[in-house]
Amino acid sequence: MNQQQITVLKNQLSQIEALIPLINKLNPKVSKSNVGWQLDHALKVFNAVCDWTEKSNPKDYKWNFNFWRSILFPLGFIPRGKAKAPKLVLPPENIKPEDLKSQIKTARNHIENLKKLPKKAYFKHFVFGMLPKKQTLRFLEMHTKHHLKIVRDILK
Repeated sequence: MNQQQITVLKNQLSQIEALIPLINKLNPKVSKSNVGWQLDHALKVFNAVCDWTEKSNPKDYKWNFNFWRSILFPLGFIPRGKAKAPKLVLPPENIKPEDLKSQIKTARNHIENLKKLPKKAYFKHFVFGMLPKKQTLRFLEMHTKHHLKIVRDILK
Protein backbone atom coordinates (compact mmCIF):
# COMPACT_ATOMS: atom_id res chain seq x y z
CA MET A 1 0.00 0.00 0.00
CA ASN A 2 1.19 3.47 -0.83
CA GLN A 3 2.49 5.17 2.32
CA GLN A 4 1.83 8.56 0.74
CA GLN A 5 -1.90 7.77 0.50
CA ILE A 6 -1.95 6.78 4.17
CA THR A 7 -0.18 10.00 5.14
CA VAL A 8 -2.68 12.08 3.17
CA LEU A 9 -5.64 10.34 4.84
CA LYS A 10 -4.12 10.80 8.30
CA ASN A 11 -3.54 14.49 7.56
CA GLN A 12 -7.13 14.90 6.40
CA LEU A 13 -8.40 13.36 9.63
CA SER A 14 -6.22 15.81 11.58
CA GLN A 15 -7.71 18.68 9.57
CA ILE A 16 -11.22 17.47 10.41
CA GLU A 17 -10.28 17.24 14.08
CA ALA A 18 -8.96 20.83 14.06
CA LEU A 19 -12.27 22.06 12.58
CA ILE A 20 -14.49 20.54 15.29
CA PRO A 21 -14.73 23.82 17.28
CA LEU A 22 -16.31 25.45 14.20
CA ILE A 23 -19.11 22.93 13.65
CA ASN A 24 -21.89 25.51 13.96
CA LYS A 25 -20.54 27.86 11.28
CA LEU A 26 -22.86 28.29 8.33
CA ASN A 27 -22.71 30.11 4.99
CA PRO A 28 -25.93 29.61 2.97
CA LYS A 29 -24.22 31.03 -0.15
CA VAL A 30 -21.93 27.98 -0.13
CA SER A 31 -24.09 25.20 1.36
CA LYS A 32 -27.40 24.62 3.10
CA SER A 33 -25.50 22.60 5.68
CA ASN A 34 -23.07 23.78 8.33
CA VAL A 35 -19.46 22.79 8.99
CA GLY A 36 -20.54 20.05 11.41
CA TRP A 37 -22.72 18.40 8.76
CA GLN A 38 -19.81 18.36 6.29
CA LEU A 39 -17.40 16.88 8.83
CA ASP A 40 -19.85 14.28 10.12
CA HIS A 41 -20.77 13.18 6.60
CA ALA A 42 -17.12 12.91 5.54
CA LEU A 43 -16.38 10.74 8.59
CA LYS A 44 -19.46 8.57 8.14
CA VAL A 45 -18.47 7.89 4.52
CA PHE A 46 -14.86 7.22 5.54
CA ASN A 47 -15.88 4.68 8.16
CA ALA A 48 -18.60 3.02 6.08
CA VAL A 49 -16.26 2.61 3.10
CA CYS A 50 -13.57 1.15 5.34
CA ASP A 51 -16.07 -1.25 6.96
CA TRP A 52 -17.22 -2.44 3.54
CA THR A 53 -13.63 -2.88 2.31
CA GLU A 54 -12.57 -4.78 5.42
CA LYS A 55 -15.54 -7.16 5.02
CA SER A 56 -15.14 -7.62 1.27
CA ASN A 57 -14.03 -10.90 -0.25
CA PRO A 58 -11.05 -10.17 -2.51
CA LYS A 59 -11.98 -13.23 -4.62
CA ASP A 60 -15.16 -11.39 -5.66
CA TYR A 61 -13.28 -8.37 -7.03
CA LYS A 62 -13.58 -7.94 -10.79
CA TRP A 63 -12.23 -4.99 -12.76
CA ASN A 64 -14.60 -3.20 -15.11
CA PHE A 65 -14.09 -0.02 -17.09
CA ASN A 66 -15.91 2.94 -15.55
CA PHE A 67 -16.15 6.22 -17.47
CA TRP A 68 -16.56 8.52 -14.45
CA ARG A 69 -13.78 6.82 -12.51
CA SER A 70 -11.44 7.15 -15.51
CA ILE A 71 -12.11 10.90 -15.69
CA LEU A 72 -12.40 11.95 -12.05
CA PHE A 73 -9.81 9.76 -10.29
CA PRO A 74 -6.81 11.14 -12.21
CA LEU A 75 -8.13 14.65 -11.56
CA GLY A 76 -8.70 13.88 -7.85
CA PHE A 77 -11.94 15.82 -8.06
CA ILE A 78 -15.59 15.26 -7.15
CA PRO A 79 -17.95 17.90 -8.56
CA ARG A 80 -20.32 19.65 -6.17
CA GLY A 81 -24.03 19.02 -6.08
CA LYS A 82 -24.05 16.08 -8.49
CA ALA A 83 -24.77 13.22 -6.10
CA LYS A 84 -27.08 12.78 -3.13
CA ALA A 85 -25.69 11.18 0.01
CA PRO A 86 -27.17 7.74 0.82
CA LYS A 87 -29.24 7.65 4.03
CA LEU A 88 -26.59 5.50 5.72
CA VAL A 89 -24.10 8.39 5.71
CA LEU A 90 -26.43 11.31 6.46
CA PRO A 91 -25.52 13.17 9.65
CA PRO A 92 -27.96 13.43 12.56
CA GLU A 93 -29.81 16.67 13.19
CA ASN A 94 -27.68 17.44 16.25
CA ILE A 95 -23.95 16.95 15.70
CA LYS A 96 -21.87 16.70 18.86
CA PRO A 97 -18.10 17.29 19.07
CA GLU A 98 -17.64 14.08 21.07
CA ASP A 99 -19.36 12.07 18.32
CA LEU A 100 -17.01 13.53 15.71
CA LYS A 101 -13.99 12.73 17.90
CA SER A 102 -15.21 9.16 18.29
CA GLN A 103 -15.64 8.82 14.52
CA ILE A 104 -12.12 10.17 13.99
CA LYS A 105 -10.73 7.57 16.38
CA THR A 106 -12.61 4.85 14.49
CA ALA A 107 -11.31 6.19 11.16
CA ARG A 108 -7.71 6.13 12.41
CA ASN A 109 -8.18 2.49 13.46
CA HIS A 110 -9.58 1.70 10.02
CA ILE A 111 -6.46 3.13 8.37
CA GLU A 112 -4.36 0.67 10.33
CA ASN A 113 -6.67 -2.19 9.34
CA LEU A 114 -6.59 -1.21 5.66
CA LYS A 115 -2.80 -1.52 5.62
CA LYS A 116 -3.13 -5.26 6.29
CA LEU A 117 -5.75 -5.98 3.61
CA PRO A 118 -4.90 -7.64 0.28
CA LYS A 119 -4.75 -5.50 -2.88
CA LYS A 120 -8.04 -6.89 -4.15
CA ALA A 121 -10.03 -6.04 -1.05
CA TYR A 122 -12.59 -3.68 -2.50
CA PHE A 123 -15.42 -1.19 -2.06
CA LYS A 124 -18.38 -1.05 -4.44
CA HIS A 125 -19.35 2.58 -5.13
CA PHE A 126 -22.72 3.45 -6.65
CA VAL A 127 -21.11 5.61 -9.37
CA PHE A 128 -17.48 4.44 -9.64
CA GLY A 129 -18.13 0.69 -9.41
CA MET A 130 -15.77 -1.80 -7.76
CA LEU A 131 -12.69 -0.10 -6.35
CA PRO A 132 -9.71 -2.23 -5.27
CA LYS A 133 -7.88 -1.15 -2.12
CA LYS A 134 -5.63 1.41 -3.84
CA GLN A 135 -8.57 3.07 -5.60
CA THR A 136 -10.66 2.87 -2.43
CA LEU A 137 -7.96 4.90 -0.68
CA ARG A 138 -8.01 7.34 -3.60
CA PHE A 139 -11.79 7.67 -3.30
CA LEU A 140 -11.53 8.32 0.46
CA GLU A 141 -8.92 11.00 -0.21
CA MET A 142 -11.04 12.64 -2.94
CA HIS A 143 -14.28 12.52 -0.95
CA THR A 144 -12.70 13.90 2.22
CA LYS A 145 -10.90 16.62 0.20
CA HIS A 146 -14.23 17.53 -1.42
CA HIS A 147 -15.90 18.12 1.96
CA LEU A 148 -12.88 19.89 3.48
CA LYS A 149 -12.97 22.29 0.53
CA ILE A 150 -16.67 22.99 1.15
CA VAL A 151 -15.82 23.66 4.81
CA ARG A 152 -13.06 26.10 3.80
CA ASP A 153 -15.52 27.88 1.52
CA ILE A 154 -18.12 28.07 4.31
CA LEU A 155 -15.49 29.64 6.60
CA LYS A 156 -14.33 32.26 4.06
